[in-house]
Order: sequence, then C-alpha cells, then structure tokens
Amino acid sequence: MSTRILFLGGAGMIGSAAAREAVAQGAEVTIVTRSEPRRPVADGIRQLRGDVRDPEFVTSLTTGKAWDAVVNWVGFTPSDVEGHIDPFREATAQYVFISTCSVFARPVPSLPITESSPRKQPVFGYARDKVATEVFLEEAYRSDDFPLTIVRPFHTYDSTTIPILSGWTAIDRMRAGKGVVVHGDGTSLWSLTHSSDFARAFVPLLGNQHAIGESVNVVSGDILTWDQIHLTLAAAAGVRSPRLVHRSSESIATEVPGWGEVLEHDFRHTMLFDTSKLRRLVPDFAPRVSFSQGAREIIEHHEAHPDARGIDEKLAAAFDRLIEHP
Repeated sequence: MSTRILFLGGAGMIGSAAAREAVAQGAEVTIVTRSEPRRPVADGIRQLRGDVRDPEFVTSLTTGKAWDAVVNWVGFTPSDVEGHIDPFREATAQYVFISTCSVFARPVPSLPITESSPRKQPVFGYARDKVATEVFLEEAYRSDDFPLTIVRPFHTYDSTTIPILSGWTAIDRMRAGKGVVVHGDGTSLWSLTHSSDFARAFVPLLGNQHAIGESVNVVSGDILTWDQIHLTLAAAAGVRSPRLVHRSSESIATEVPGWGEVLEHDFRHTMLFDTSKLRRLVPDFAPRVSFSQGAREIIEHHEAHPDARGIDEKLAAAFDRLIEHP
C-alpha cells in the first residue's frame, strides 16, 4: 500500500520538487491550492482547489480521511494553523510544518547551527512569524499529542533562481567586464541547496515516525563563500576573470537601501549547519547537485528564457557609484 500524502500548498519551487520526488518514490500525492499552481504539476498528482484556512474546507479534507502525512507549505502565522490542530490530529499520522532556517538568531552564538540553536528574529516579519508558529505547534505537540514534525529549508534554488541579490544584472555586468559588488570581503560562508536535493532529503521524512516531535534542518552541506558563489556563476556564464569589488554591507546599504536589512541581519553572517540529525533520519541521503552544476543549469535556463534576464538599471548605477567611490 502506497503512502498517502496531502500537501497544503506546495506548488512553488520547493514544494513542486518535493511532490515530483514523492510520486517518483511511489506515494499518492494530493495538492491543495487556492488558485492555478504557478508551476507544472507532475503527472499522477491529484489536485484540489480550496482555502486551507477555511474550517469547512479543512473538514472536507479530514472527515473520514486517513493521511500518512500532511505537509503545510502555506502556514506563516499561528492563526494560519490554529484550526488544524483538532481535525488533523485525528486524520493524519504526521503533520509537517515547513518553516525556515531564517528563524535562527543572527549572529549565531555558536557554529555549526543545530536544530536546538537559539531562535530569534526581531527584524524580518516572515521569519518572526515562523518562530511564533513553530512555538504554537510545539505546544500542541506537548499538550495535545499533535503529531508534529518541523522542517526548515535554508537557501534553496533551482534553474529559475539566481541565488544572489543582484540576479541577472550581475551576470550581465560580468560578461561586459564591469565590476560586481560583493558584501564584506566575500569570505563569509553560506550554504546552498538545489531543490532536487532538498526533495530527496525531505520525502523520506514523510511517514517517518522517528521524525515525530522533531525539527529538522534540511540543507545540503554545499558550503561556499560569497566570492565562490559569484565566481561559480561567472564560470557558468563563460566569464573567466570576473571583477568582484568588495564593499561593506553598510556602504552598500547607502546606495541600495533595499538590501540593508538582508545584508545586516542575514547574508553578512556565516551560516554553517550540522546535518547529523538529517543524516540519522535519512541515512541514504547525500546531495547530488553541486553548485557548479546548478550554476550551469541556471545560465542555460535564463539563456533559453529571455524574459527571465531582467536588468536592474538602478542597481547597475548603484554598483558603478560604489566602485568609483569606495
């Protein structure tokens, strides 16, 4: 008998990759979305339309139903999930809440980051709400026997996503021989995970009773400096010696105000993760997609889709000012 999985949401980059992987592993997958999914839905997946915050619709998903795992991709605040406790406690053996590694305090008190590292996010509303939702669901697990698993992705990408703030503007400038600004000295460490690797690590957690009551950071362990990330993208784009110009996060924020908070409270900090819990729960997992391969896929996709190659002229002008006036 195949595993029956219900995705509440999950039609975005990460969720669609997970759904494809689950079907490939023989699961019966049902996806619920409020509107037409943004990405193609894999063959063999059942689709439903509805609002998973609507109590009547939730009742239709749970009355007389028995799911091996329910995955909530669209829970962002405690109010989004408070109506799920009673119905899904009875209707599923496991309720998986998709959170984020952005819940962890910056700067991190000690490295590597584990699942029990301090959670604190006073700046970003998205991560702050995720912390509050985790705490709410954990209380339901402790007090009401709610079969909770928390999964935290980190910086996940696929061929459609350039994992640097400057996006295709940076690729265009590299190819033109122009400088690209990198925050700090370019040596802080970061972790990138291809969506297919996330999916292969994630799917075995579904229906895994050893994961009940646990939080799991699902990251690949592909550790790179920010210079390496830019250099790898440059190599994939056919640029042998790109000009990387280092400026402080504070200097960059004066010219690109929209980057100020994300640099100060996120990208400037080294983020290294202990993956021992993930490897214990999913012992066969090992990442397959290096960022070198992922970068080639990114360039190939964007070259095949001209509409994806957006150039931000204001950002380019800001880079020129930062380069000319350190």
